[in-house]
Amino acid sequence: MMGYKVAVVGATGNVGREMFEILAERGFPADEVVALASRRSVGVEVSYGNRTLKVKALEHYDFADTDICLMSAGSAVSKEWSPKIAAQGCVVIDNSSCWRYDPDVPLVVPEVNAAAVDDFKKKNIIANPNCSTAQLVVALKPLHERATIKRVVVATYQSVSGAGKEAMDELFSQTRAIFSAETPEAQKFTKRIAFNVIPHIDVFMEDGFTKEEWKMTTETRKILDPKIDLVATCVRVPVFIGHSEAVHVEFEKPITADEAHDLLRNAPGILVVDRRENGGYITPYESVGEDATYISRIREDKTVPHGLAFWCVSDNLRKGAALNAIQIAECLLNRKLLAPKRKAA
Repeated sequence: MMGYKVAVVGATGNVGREMFEILAERGFPADEVVALASRRSVGVEVSYGNRTLKVKALEHYDFADTDICLMSAGSAVSKEWSPKIAAQGCVVIDNSSCWRYDPDVPLVVPEVNAAAVDDFKKKNIIANPNCSTAQLVVALKPLHERATIKRVVVATYQSVSGAGKEAMDELFSQTRAIFSAETPEAQKFTKRIAFNVIPHIDVFMEDGFTKEEWKMTTETRKILDPKIDLVATCVRVPVFIGHSEAVHVEFEKPITADEAHDLLRNAPGILVVDRRENGGYITPYESVGEDATYISRIREDKTVPHGLAFWCVSDNLRKGAALNAIQIAECLLNRKLLAPKRKAA
């Protein structure tokens, strides 16, 4: 069997680097993997398994013999390049917000709505959801199937890596400045992030919600069920990697904490760590480098009929981005939707 040719666009970013690691780790059947980025990154080296790849320029690359493009270079780049790449017969799996709300582009979390990938041919583009949505819908899916979700209230505690490499550098340099009795400078964030939390992710919208909060509502409906009501408050916290969420769910049918515990324990992509004792839960620090979405603190919410509350943690660079994109690619192969362009010699 001939392997696939895979290109990673945005190869030098947080998510791009994670994509190479996961492709190697999961033994994705690629004969050739290409690292692409903007001209200023040409020649930068990235590691793929035990190999080193040199970054090439996206604008000079011909996708004619490439099967899958993992796109993680932001919305503006995706808007310009994804349709051109898709037109060359290469399937684009895009990690930006650019295509998520397009009715002709499937928005996919494989544990939740794998069958949606079947529609990728309309534009040859498949969208990856927002990092905070991805882990949430993995947790909501088994509960929704059992008791039908009416409403979700979620507060997020999102790590700085979700805002890119410069954001991680800013947390580091501000922390160092504070310890050296210097004045920390805010550039990437609107306020100081070190030893602080910022209730503002993405831009503000007319109604006072931020775009990140709107994304969670809109994407959850598209992936899981258009009838679900969801309200979010998204907060940036001084954590390097790993997003956490405090989730409150109201169901149409009764469901106990014990039932939820069993359902989640048996659901794909989830690990339940929920002992009612000191340290019997997962924090973002422990989720780093792990594929699972962790669920802790499952309890009944008596303030509404049929309510549950739980804590949900995941590595945002993995399930929230790189891992989910590669799982989508695996989905295409498992469902026999994509044959390699290059025939075996």
